[in-house]
Amino acid sequence: MTPNNIVNMAVLLGLDAIAVSDHNTIGNAEAAMKVGRRQGMCVIPGMEVETAESVHVLTLYPDLDRAKYAADAVYSALPDIKNKPELFGRQALMDENDNIIGEEDRLLLSSTELDLNDLLYLVRDAGGLYIPAHVDRHSYSILISLGFMPENLDADGIEISKNVKDVDEYLKNRPDLRGRKVFRDSDAHYLQDISDPVNFLDISSVTELFKNKAVK
Repeated sequence: MTPNNIVNMAVLLGLDAIAVSDHNTIGNAEAAMKVGRRQGMCVIPGMEVETAESVHVLTLYPDLDRAKYAADAVYSALPDIKNKPELFGRQALMDENDNIIGEEDRLLLSSTELDLNDLLYLVRDAGGLYIPAHVDRHSYSILISLGFMPENLDADGIEISKNVKDVDEYLKNRPDLRGRKVFRDSDAHYLQDISDPVNFLDISSVTELFKNKAVK
């Protein structure tokens, strides 16, 4: 899952845009974006943030500067625990040529101190999108951690994983999710999991996703 391998696989599959959303970090987003510009692929910077409630939230940003603004706050909210590569794997930082240029020492797999509302305000302040991730899964989803979807949570939608084949049937059993926009994506942790172009957004440009998202 190096920047070049990710972008080139997406190009081979015929995708128009991808998001790079590592856990609690944008450390490799810039390199992937540079590869994307070189290959004619739109790469959106993002993070899958773990809140204090152990909920994963997909966050996406309109540009790298705003992603960095949010990422700095997320990093500050992580516990100061060192990574153990022999247990959790290396946390390598790479450049656009897939060279390892550094390594993140702090463990990124932890929950942050940000609760769901703290994170929402941060993402809005950065002009980003806030999407509770893989709500259908049995771990790290808002429905498992809280037991319900808060009615007043101003999310931009929900992510339903590709493990759910019939979204309409799934939603029939979850009235608290009805009426919310549904995002479908790869959530790929391995190259072979990157999806074919089967999910579509009816927009003229990616910038349309982020209109009017910043806190006034």
